[in-house]
Amino acid sequence: MHYIITEKGTTARRIAAILSGGKAKKTKVGKIDAYEFDDKVVIGLSGHVFRLDFPQSYNDWSKIDPSDLIDAQIIEVALKKDLVKALEKIARDADIVTIATDYDREGELIGVEALNVIKRVNPSIKVDRMRYSAITEQAIKESFAARTDVDYNLAASAKAREMIDLIWGAALTRFVSLAANRLGNGFFSVGRVQSPTLALLVDKEKEIGRFIPRKYWELHAKLRTESGETFTAVHERGKFWHLEEAEAIKKKIESAREGTVSDLKKRLRRDNPPTPFDTTSFIRAASSIGFTPRRAMNIAESLYLQGLISYHRTDNTTYPETLDLRALLGQLKTSPDFGEYAAMLLKKKQLKPTAGKKQTRDHPPIHPVAVTTEDKLDKDEWKIYELVVRRFMATLSDAAKWEDTGVKVEFGGELLEAKGHELKQPGFLAIYPYQKKEETKLPVLKVQDKVWLDDLELLEKETKPPNRLSQAGLIKKMEELGLGTKSTRHEIIGKLYERAYVQGNPSRPTEKAFAVIDTLEKYAAMMTKPDMTRALEQEMDWISEGRRKKEEVVEDSRAMLRAVFQEMEENRDEISKSLKEAVKADKIVGTCPECGANLFWATSKRRKRFIGCSGYPECTFSLPLPPSGRVIVTSDRCEKHPTIFKLKILSKGRGKSSRAWDFGCPYCNYLEWKEKSKDDKNN
Repeated sequence: MHYIITEKGTTARRIAAILSGGKAKKTKVGKIDAYEFDDKVVIGLSGHVFRLDFPQSYNDWSKIDPSDLIDAQIIEVALKKDLVKALEKIARDADIVTIATDYDREGELIGVEALNVIKRVNPSIKVDRMRYSAITEQAIKESFAARTDVDYNLAASAKAREMIDLIWGAALTRFVSLAANRLGNGFFSVGRVQSPTLALLVDKEKEIGRFIPRKYWELHAKLRTESGETFTAVHERGKFWHLEEAEAIKKKIESAREGTVSDLKKRLRRDNPPTPFDTTSFIRAASSIGFTPRRAMNIAESLYLQGLISYHRTDNTTYPETLDLRALLGQLKTSPDFGEYAAMLLKKKQLKPTAGKKQTRDHPPIHPVAVTTEDKLDKDEWKIYELVVRRFMATLSDAAKWEDTGVKVEFGGELLEAKGHELKQPGFLAIYPYQKKEETKLPVLKVQDKVWLDDLELLEKETKPPNRLSQAGLIKKMEELGLGTKSTRHEIIGKLYERAYVQGNPSRPTEKAFAVIDTLEKYAAMMTKPDMTRALEQEMDWISEGRRKKEEVVEDSRAMLRAVFQEMEENRDEISKSLKEAVKADKIVGTCPECGANLFWATSKRRKRFIGCSGYPECTFSLPLPPSGRVIVTSDRCEKHPTIFKLKILSKGRGKSSRAWDFGCPYCNYLEWKEKSKDDKNN
């Protein structure tokens, strides 16, 4: 029997349908769903077969020194015992096993995990590998016909990352949490990639905090032509740093009233089409239409599994020569939404796609592989599918052409400037509206034309602090610094939110984040810098290339961690004091409306949560809180009770994800509940 092992059950069903021509019958391997046809059986895993952990003897945080975890044994724990039994059954029944998991590091490791179970029972079994970038009939049939070897080096690099992240994350998280006396749900999470990523946000917030705004003034004029058309212009100086100077120039212009066009220049500007989507640019584009990185990647995965787009985890920004662009456009030509534009592109004698700087051989850039319609997808799926389709066609389109006009008007010796931007040829913007800029049209003017001053306004402004990083911007920064991978960056950011280190978008770190990063920067600076993580990422690349062994790289990471621990052990008391002080600050909800002391959230001896006053027992002001979920104190104040901060409650959703509930002002909530209770009682 020939067994084909995929990463998920949905993939197994689709691949079986394709390879069997729709004739595959649903069956069972043990208790796991499978699909059988001819002499073949396709079975889907549920992601990883095993998770890594330490032996049970290391579970009690209070009894094990965190540094002991650095060299502790690492064991594999089966995630589904029924799945392991099914793999053992395959080992006894199979003549050949084909791994058909996603072709990337994680997918290769998942496939090897399954193979390790099979080979323990049947060491001599024949094994090969399908590699595909889309779940379409052509891609699946071609990859099945051209099966290749399993890439054990690639799997080893993923296994090394798992081991390193477990060792670093567990050891450091325990050390910091024990030092802060924060166990249970309130633990302080620290990680090899997570901590330097969080440091980026904390450092940015400190930069914003240090910023001192400076006032300046601008002169904005409304000008009128002889034909009565109006347009706006600003003084050529832009910013005036001294009010007296700006007021003097304003009077000078106003006294002139009439001006003359002294200079007029036009130029044609090309706006080049965007490059193909790699994962990072896809996430950034999805963010611009309202999707968080995690949500965008989840939807992309769904579209990939439905056979609508290519594999969504890729560093490639150059279409391979083997990708038949005309065939894809031929499919899109049948679409009621994109068919007209696809037909126009097909009329071009030669298709010259744009190309980015990155070219890899594992997967092509993200692109559509099949046609669907809006009614067949949910609202968010359609938005992401449409984004991918429009981006693909934009990369095959002509540049947009703009006419930029610059006009200078002289009033009493002072120059006012006006700028116009008019789209002359839409090019790719006809299909890709996501980056279209607004046009600014000026009246038809020529040098020496007279214009008149209708209005002149002196606007007071001030310089703005640096912008916070959006989630998409943070992913871009992580990529630049070598933090994480295309597959993990969005997950790391998700964890920062789940662990109450970050809130909002753009991302704003909480007091808890400041506490951890400030402490690490003082006593374990290596953990907040990208250098160490970048070096380990490079070594993991070398594992995949066969230049280093997994065991060597894991041992290198252990040596780095020992150095970190030595520094932290020497400063254990200072770390503990720093974190405990920060824990108190993290619980402050505002100031008491009755006595002015700090309000804080706490848990009573009966495990009931509440907001109390630090002026107790003299002040007995208190407010109730929901019984479950992680409390996050935001930086937004209540409009009715400005001394109190609004709250969010973070609770576990389905699976591993968390949901943030905007609880708002706890005092407003209490008063509303009290009023409702009174009404219910009266009724």
